[in-house]
Amino acid sequence: MKVELSRHYQYKHLVLTVIPSILMFLVTSVYSIVDGLFVSNYAGTTPFAAISLIWPGIMLIGSLGIMIGTGGAALVAKTKGEGNLQRANEIFTMLIRLAVIGGILLSILMFTFMRPLSQVLGAEGQMLSDCVTYGRILSVSFTPFLLHLMFNSFFMAAERPALGTKLSVVCGVTNMILDFLFIAIFHWGIAGAAIATAIGQAIGGLYPLYYFASQRNKSSLHIVPTRFDWKSIRQSCLNGSSEYVGNIALSIVSICYNVQLIHYIGEDGVATYGILMYVAYIYAAVFIGYNVGVSPIISYHYGAGNRQELHSLLVKSLVILSVGGTALTLMAELLSRQTSAIFVGYDPELLDLTTRAFRIYMVSFMICGINLFVSAFFTALNNGVVSALAAFTRTLIFEVGAVFLLPHIIGIDGIWWSVDLADLLALIMSIILLAHFRRRYGY
Repeated sequence: MKVELSRHYQYKHLVLTVIPSILMFLVTSVYSIVDGLFVSNYAGTTPFAAISLIWPGIMLIGSLGIMIGTGGAALVAKTKGEGNLQRANEIFTMLIRLAVIGGILLSILMFTFMRPLSQVLGAEGQMLSDCVTYGRILSVSFTPFLLHLMFNSFFMAAERPALGTKLSVVCGVTNMILDFLFIAIFHWGIAGAAIATAIGQAIGGLYPLYYFASQRNKSSLHIVPTRFDWKSIRQSCLNGSSEYVGNIALSIVSICYNVQLIHYIGEDGVATYGILMYVAYIYAAVFIGYNVGVSPIISYHYGAGNRQELHSLLVKSLVILSVGGTALTLMAELLSRQTSAIFVGYDPELLDLTTRAFRIYMVSFMICGINLFVSAFFTALNNGVVSALAAFTRTLIFEVGAVFLLPHIIGIDGIWWSVDLADLLALIMSIILLAHFRRRYGY
């Protein structure tokens, strides 16, 4: 499927255009939880809790790929909208080189410091050993992991979103099959889960590198000879800083949740939160996929000076995400116990705890899609500072504050209500930001 960034989008066209990006992130989210599903059912609660504990630390660094991808795709699409395709390709190529170099350096650092990182996150005993095993294996594939996260944003800018969807399916099926073999058949436990994930990430990162450099590439983006232009790199990173700050904040929030849960509930609390994160990522993938799909379109029309289309895209997006968020929340509430049972059906007490947490936590999806979009909207407008402010405030200030305050007021349930309160406060801030910058950007 080839899309045209320059066209006018009605509701039907907009939904059809972003569906491949949504499917791409849905598939990615599904295969990202397969590790947890197999480990929880075949290896036990402790290894599952170890993955839940160490994953935020890994994503704390892996978010660099998201930053480069989202910020770079916004700049590339804007440059295309200005009519300078050659310059867009040069920026694209520079960012790929940056991800490769950064990935190699981070692989070395992650492998070397995985044990102290795990200890800082609170792991000890067998959980510490499992965290180190899982983290060190994944650190080996860190370069393709960064590329995979980066290219997810560039497929739409290249007007080839369906290619990203197909690649995600291949990565997902590969990971699922290998998880079954390594964990359920070979009984490699948490090491098998890490190896399966690393191989899936390698496919997701290396194939696009080959595609964009090969003669098979029929898209508008190509790897071309160029030198490093630090101004463009800084601008791309600044554009994507909101996604990086948001993911850093999310990782820090996850660490704070785990600290509180270990204090109030223990290992079962960490396992419950891990399940929430896995399932929430599936639901959030709809919003993330929508934002990745629509952002290059917004950037293109911003670069082309088409303010009327900017307004149209903003209004249509808010309507679509409001309806979608309500539907996802209802679905999550209705399927809360069945979903929890997939992971911990073998433990009735843990199942009850997870189901209750699920029903409280998932209320946030009624409005969080709008908050995520507002941050992505300003990234698409190449205003990384405002975008970062929206993302940073929502997670690191509102949610961290709530997760430490609410348990003192309403008990353990306050931990699960924290995200709902944070998203409500973030929605108020999103409305204020959109109103404040409306005249500046003409939307």
